[in-house]
Amino acid sequence: MTVEQNGINAVPAAERHGKPSDLFWPWAGSNLSLFGVAFGVYIVGLGLGVFPAIITGALGYALSFGLVGLVAIAGTRSGVPTMTLGRAPFGYQGNKLPAVLSYISNVGWEIVLVTLSAQGGAAILNRVAPGIPGTTAVAVCFAVAALVVIVVGVYGHALIMAVQRYLTYAFVVLTVVYMILMAPRLGTTLDTTAGPGAWVGAVIFAMTLLGLGWVNCGADYSRYLPADSKPSSVALWTAVGGAVPPMVLLAFGVLLAGGDAKLAEAAGADPVGALASALPTWFLLPYLLTAIGGFLAGAIMDIYSSGLSMLALGVPIKRHYAVLVDGALMVLGGYYLLFVSASFLATFQAFLAIIGVVMAAWVAVFLVDMWRWRAGGRSYDERLLRPGAPALNWPGVISLVLASIVGIGLITSLDPNIARVVGFLMSDQLKAGTFGAANIGVVVALVLAGILYYVISTLAPRQKS
Repeated sequence: MTVEQNGINAVPAAERHGKPSDLFWPWAGSNLSLFGVAFGVYIVGLGLGVFPAIITGALGYALSFGLVGLVAIAGTRSGVPTMTLGRAPFGYQGNKLPAVLSYISNVGWEIVLVTLSAQGGAAILNRVAPGIPGTTAVAVCFAVAALVVIVVGVYGHALIMAVQRYLTYAFVVLTVVYMILMAPRLGTTLDTTAGPGAWVGAVIFAMTLLGLGWVNCGADYSRYLPADSKPSSVALWTAVGGAVPPMVLLAFGVLLAGGDAKLAEAAGADPVGALASALPTWFLLPYLLTAIGGFLAGAIMDIYSSGLSMLALGVPIKRHYAVLVDGALMVLGGYYLLFVSASFLATFQAFLAIIGVVMAAWVAVFLVDMWRWRAGGRSYDERLLRPGAPALNWPGVISLVLASIVGIGLITSLDPNIARVVGFLMSDQLKAGTFGAANIGVVVALVLAGILYYVISTLAPRQKS
C-alpha cells in the first residue's frame, strides 16, 4: 500500500523478488472478463462450426500469448519496461513511433473496458433496482469503475499483483457457477459453412483479439522478478496465465452459439446485459461483480502500462502522475462513449486491426533483436534509459515501417472510413473473398518484419545499444 516509485528505470536488485509462477495471476485476471464469451461468438460468425471455432480460437490465443511470454523474458533480464526496451532495436527517437501506438492502444482499451463495465453494471442494477434512472445507474457505475482503475494504477506494481491474484480467485469461482447455471443453453449444433480461409482467418482474428494487444506490455510485470529467473518459466507462466483462462470463456461462447443462437447474437453486441437476461435474480449481484471486475482487471493492466509508455516517449513526469493523466483521458473518452457517441466503439474496434498489424511487426523486430543480439548473457545498454542513447537504429525502423505498410495493405475493415486506407494491396475480388476476411496482413507483417530486421541488422554496421 505504498505508491511505486520506479518508472522506466531498471528495478534495483534489492527490490526484485517473487517467482515466475506469480505472473499467472495478473495475466489470468486481466483476461477473464465476460467479453471473452463474446469473442467465441465473433469467431463462430466467421462461418465455423463448434469444434473448428474452438480449435482455431485456442490456437490463436496460444500463439499470440506465446509472443507476450517471450517479451516478458526481456523484462526479467533487464528490469526495464517493455516500450523502453524497444529503444534497443529502434533507437531512442525511432522508438517513439511504436511507443505512441502502444500508448493509444492501451488508453483506448482502458476506455472501452471501463465503458463496458459501466454499461454492464447499469444493466444489472436496472434489474435489481428498477427505480434507479438509467442515466444515473450508468454514471454511478462509471464513476466507481474509473476510480478503482485509477487508484490501483497509481499505487502500481505491488498492488496490481495482489489485486489481480484475488480477483482471479473470485472470477474462477463465480464463472464456474455461471457456467453451471447456463449449461442447459449450450449445444454443438453448428455447421461449418466457410472454407479453409476462414480457419486461417479465425486464428489470426483470435491473435488480434487477445495476445497481440498485450505484446507491448509483456515485460512490464516480469521486470520485478530476480534476474536469474528461468527464462522458459517466465515465458510459460505468462502465456498460460494469459491464454488458458480465456480459452475456457471462448469455448463457452462457441457452445452458447451452438445451443442458443439468439442469445449468442445478443451477447455479441452486449455481452454483459445479454448474458444476464437468462440468470436467476439471486445470482445477479455475484454476476455483476464478475462482469465489472473482469473488465476492470484488464483496464488496471492497461492504465499501468500506458503510463510506462508515456514515460518511454520521454515525457518528464513521474509514473504515478502519468497514470493520473491517462486516467483523465480514460474518463473523458468513457464519457464520450457513454453519453455522446453511438458509433465510436465500432470505429475504434476497426482501428485496432491496424494497431494489431503494427504491434505484430513491432514484436517480431523486438524478439529477433533479443534473440540475435541479447543472447549469451549480453544485456541491454543502460544508455537506453536516457536521451544519450543512439537516436535511430535504422534496421529496426525500416523493418517496422515496411512490414506495417505491407500488412495494412493486406487487411480489410467493415468500417467504411477505415476501409479506404487499408487493403490497398488487394483487388476487390480478394477483399470480398476468404483471403480478405482472413486479415492475413497481421501474420505477413509479423514474419516480414522479423526477416527484414534479421537480414538488415546482420549486414548493417552494428551500433551498441
